[in-house]
Amino acid sequence: MKRLNFLVSLTNNDNDYQQEQAAAAERAARRFGVDINIVHANNDALAQSQQILHYVQDSSVARPDAILFEPAGGTAFPQVARAAAAAGIGWVVMNHEADYIMELRRLYKIPAFIITSDHQEIGKIQGKQFAALLPNGGSVLYIEGPANSSAAKDRSAGMNRTKPANIQVKSMRANWTEESAYKTVSSWLRLRTSQESRIDLVGAQDDSMAMGARKAFNDVAEGDRARWMKIPFTGCDGMPKTGQAWVKGGSLAATIFIPPNTDIAIEMLVDAIRNGTSLPDKKVTEAVSVPSLAELAGAAGKGKTASV
Repeated sequence: MKRLNFLVSLTNNDNDYQQEQAAAAERAARRFGVDINIVHANNDALAQSQQILHYVQDSSVARPDAILFEPAGGTAFPQVARAAAAAGIGWVVMNHEADYIMELRRLYKIPAFIITSDHQEIGKIQGKQFAALLPNGGSVLYIEGPANSSAAKDRSAGMNRTKPANIQVKSMRANWTEESAYKTVSSWLRLRTSQESRIDLVGAQDDSMAMGARKAFNDVAEGDRARWMKIPFTGCDGMPKTGQAWVKGGSLAATIFIPPNTDIAIEMLVDAIRNGTSLPDKKVTEAVSVPSLAELAGAAGKGKTASV
């Protein structure tokens, strides 16, 4: 039987979730006896589309049996998808919507599907975390992902649906990395308006951005540092060695565990290609609060931050 070969294209290598996506893909490749090639887009959508096209069109490289990718920008590359499908290459979109999937499945008879978390649900969980941590209301500094990210938009929409009316949100954007959040928050802290702002909690759409924000607050003038560092920080992704460890260590008050999905996608592809198993057009994984919402509410009621 031919040994399968998959290309995995991730947004960057600077984010703990993306690093876990790569590690999960490598574990799955060993488990199922397939070859994988992992490439990173450095948060550049144009570079990512060119990387993928290189493996579709360049005869000097081994053509993959399927391409799995998490878009670095606001598009899921419909033209690249059609080129890959026309070449008989399977196509998996991770953590992003793609309205062309059914067309690919109908016209080209290739394994094609979306695998994602419910990002609106993730936002809803985060809004409930804010409510648990701020039972009397307050102000949240909210660090969103890029404006062209559908995941960032959905998380914001979900958060706004479940946060109580007595919690006000001030939003700013970063690029899913600790460094980008550090720069964004540091710039804000240099403004006079930041000194006049009351912030009761810092929430970020991923753990690395939460830690970048925490680092920025820790670097302010010593007289203000103690005040800022009493604020709870929350994030998303909840990887065991990073987000969950930061909650256990007290650096984060809460996170949301979002399971990596490259391994699930590889298993689905292998089963479809080798065994002819039918695939759903979309698979959704489940995210959970860490600690649980009940634990957070109980700890807040006792005047302390919960830990796992």
